[in-house]
Amino acid sequence: MSELTKDEVIELTEKSYQARMDILRMMRSGEGHIGGAFSALDIITVLYNRILRHDPRNHRWPDRDRFILSAGHKCLALYATLAQQGYFDREVLWTYNTFNNKVQMHPDEKMLPGVEFPTGSLGHGFPVANGIALAGKLDRKDYRVFTVLGDGECAEGSIWEAAMAAAHHRLDNLTAIVDRNGLQVNGRTAEIMSSSPLEEKFSAFGWNVKVIDGHNFKQVYQSLSSVPFEPGRPSCIIADTVKCRGLTFAENKFEFHHWHCESTKIDEAINIVRKEKEKELSRIGKQGK
Repeated sequence: MSELTKDEVIELTEKSYQARMDILRMMRSGEGHIGGAFSALDIITVLYNRILRHDPRNHRWPDRDRFILSAGHKCLALYATLAQQGYFDREVLWTYNTFNNKVQMHPDEKMLPGVEFPTGSLGHGFPVANGIALAGKLDRKDYRVFTVLGDGECAEGSIWEAAMAAAHHRLDNLTAIVDRNGLQVNGRTAEIMSSSPLEEKFSAFGWNVKVIDGHNFKQVYQSLSSVPFEPGRPSCIIADTVKCRGLTFAENKFEFHHWHCESTKIDEAINIVRKEKEKELSRIGKQGK
């Protein structure tokens, strides 16, 4: 298995931070689920730039890999990434949170190319990903299915029904990535409804599980490029992340799960993210190959 080069890590870092700045520009109208979007962005950036077999010019290509954002409220990250990939003009992003727009607070496949399924009700996207993976097996297709869950979302009972079914049907074409940032809308996940120990739970349900740093591009790439971890078993990647990663005054604070922001604060926030990007690029530049 090949590893990311230093130049590739730099490229992915630049893309993820540009997406963060685009998300902030999208929020000039006042609000959005920024916390989970920022925590999941590095994972989604690797998926679309290094892992998924997809074609922005033919978004319904039958042999494409499928990505389901089960935690649909993180869709700001998906929108910014799809625009980067060329699924639609970047200017469409700036219509977010306006009337009659296609860029809604939860994704809708009827509105934007590249969105596979409308998600928002937590716990629903994962079973759909399960069904798509099973259909691929039955149709003898070689596409793969990837889905991102939230750790708070794992309190939904439908998550565990789908986890049980995926293992039963030996869906080794299915990979679930849990964005474990430890926070949800009104506090710490461990205090509101603990889903721990996630590793042991997914393992007990028959999945092959790996735990990674969800902001380490090399670890994200190595795990995603290694699936299935074991033939005949679905793969689960538990990615430890930081809520609102990259916006320092908001990091690891549940108050920024959904941010009602003033337009005057956006430029300040963009400048903070830009400085964080430069720090990160400098740190990478000092590393060896």
